Amino acid sequence: MSSATIRPAYSMWPQYNRRLRDVVAAMTDEHLAIRPTPERWPLWATVGHAACQRVFWLCDFAGEPGAETTPFTDAAHNCPGDDDLDHPMSAGALVEALDSSFRIVEGCLDRWTLDMLAEVIRREDYGPGWVHTRGSVIQRVFSHDIHHSAELNETLGLAGLPQIDLWD
Repeated sequence: MSSATIRPAYSMWPQYNRRLRDVVAAMTDEHLAIRPTPERWPLWATVGHAACQRVFWLCDFAGEPGAETTPFTDAAHNCPGDDDLDHPMSAGALVEALDSSFRIVEGCLDRWTLDMLAEVIRREDYGPGWVHTRGSVIQRVFSHDIHHSAELNETLGLAGLPQIDLWD
């Protein structure tokens, strides 16, 4: 049995989150309203969605504490983009969403051990097939963050705005 936490496997994630939040913090409402294409979400919704999905997967699905410390106390039913495009979030609100949801991530990185990653979590109340290992949940949240950071970078680059530099 290993009591080692999973933090070393995700050692760069805090930096990636800081770099994302710093770029978002500098954005204006006009920047946040940019849509990569007419049928895709505005940037504020993509960032809000990324933060909200951290809460959904880690709190709602995996049972971690902390949802009440975020703007997403009902992440399963009320996330920017997925469920709400009518209430734009400002850069300040998005930074708070990223910071508060990342505190939940940090808790998982510090509490979850290598042995815990094989644990199966069942949420059949969400529907058939809602069965995942704890390891697949954290991998999903990490890759989701990176996916949306890349998506944001594509749009920011096309708009001539500063991009998120994850590796500098």
